[in-house]
Amino acid sequence: LNAASRARKLATIRSFFNYICNKRHLLEDNPCKDVDTPKQMKSLPRYLTLNESLSLLESVDGANRERDYCILTLFLNCGLRISELIGLDITDIHDDALRVLGKGNKVRVVYLNQACKDALARYMAVRRPITGRDKNALFLSGQNRRISRSMVHALVKKHLSAAGLDSAKYSSHKLRHTAATLMLQNGVDVKTVSSMLGHYSAGFTLDTYAHVTTDAQLKAAQTMGNILSRAV
Repeated sequence: LNAASRARKLATIRSFFNYICNKRHLLEDNPCKDVDTPKQMKSLPRYLTLNESLSLLESVDGANRERDYCILTLFLNCGLRISELIGLDITDIHDDALRVLGKGNKVRVVYLNQACKDALARYMAVRRPITGRDKNALFLSGQNRRISRSMVHALVKKHLSAAGLDSAKYSSHKLRHTAATLMLQNGVDVKTVSSMLGHYSAGFTLDTYAHVTTDAQLKAAQTMGNILSRAV
């Protein structure tokens, strides 16, 4: 097991023994309390560049092109988790906003730009009405069922390959990273990005995307240096 897996399992065991000690009073001391958590190497999130993102969207074709294009557009513009996307209902669309049910059943509102609204309009124009349990599901499979997680993964890989991008390197979650990175690179403040992604704090966003904010700080410092040198 890698360090992240060992840390997660250790946290579970430590929590279990806390319950045994503090709630059930079956032990006096937690035998895991002094076990060191494995150190984890922090890796930078992978993401597509703006040009790669555009190439991905331009590559979309096939029988379900309106649906697939809309899904990719929402990933790249709204930074949705895959669970959030497949859980969307038609009733979650409100003019220029999208109601998203995130982790911990927390609801947030994501505002849609024109690209998202256009993609949704084109998809809704061809989405077939259905009856039954999944009649309100926004994205449907070919069997008129709510689209599954595995199907979304498959279509993302398919269009990545069609765009000439490494489908083994990127995934639907990497499109979420792409959305956050592009927003930060283009001047959207960390608090707004955090709210849009459904993070529990702006600090978590700042820590996760430190590579972007560091680049921004470096560019700002270089810009100020150029301004000051001209002034001198």
